[in-house]
Amino acid sequence: MFSPALDAALADIDTVFSGFASPDETGCGYCHAPEETAYLRTPHVHVPVDVVRYYLFEVADHFDDHAAAMRRLLPQAARAMADGTLGSIGYGAHGLSRVDWRSWPAEQAAAIETFLHAWWQDALTRPEPPYGIDDIFDTCVTIARTVTPFLDRWVRSPVADAHLVHCVDVWLYDLLSDSSPFSWWYDGSEDAGVADLRTWLAGPGAARLRAQGEDDLATRAELQVLPDDRRWAHPYWSSPSATN
Repeated sequence: MFSPALDAALADIDTVFSGFASPDETGCGYCHAPEETAYLRTPHVHVPVDVVRYYLFEVADHFDDHAAAMRRLLPQAARAMADGTLGSIGYGAHGLSRVDWRSWPAEQAAAIETFLHAWWQDALTRPEPPYGIDDIFDTCVTIARTVTPFLDRWVRSPVADAHLVHCVDVWLYDLLSDSSPFSWWYDGSEDAGVADLRTWLAGPGAARLRAQGEDDLATRAELQVLPDDRRWAHPYWSSPSATN
């Protein structure tokens, strides 16, 4: 069962994006079977989940109207993201991260924004969400093109705190090497997203980790904002905790 907020967000997606289609879609003749492309042209027809998955992560230039195709798929795609029937996420760029959905009519943009935050909050309450918590965060922030609201609304609970520990451990692998932890964030907002993540981790994030007794992880979170020469010269790296 979903949280009431996620249930409401999914119902809103169903209502707002009901009946959409991409009527002139021809698809890629090399990659798309005619019967698959026909789903995109036809509203109010259930699309098999494997076709939803395929199109949701397809590159934009394989569509005549990528934005229209995403609108067509959104009701089923959002529900599959929430319940885990999409199979997997994080293996490619999500279609919504490739379209300018914030420029869509206000009702549509608001429905997507509300869904992302409700999905994230719901995942934080689950010890074992349907996908890896770091993959859900990655998907949400790359679609939203911002990390800040998802970090600021990271609730405090034993389950959410455990998810924080996991995510920070994953992120620091890249951040300590000055790489982006976001595999599929391509546009100009990625640099700002990484910078905001670094700042949060070195401040509120590190404080939360210490409150959980995760001192080693908190120290590494603080070190990742230092210039490279100071970061690796820090005494931490010669301490026993750094070598365990």
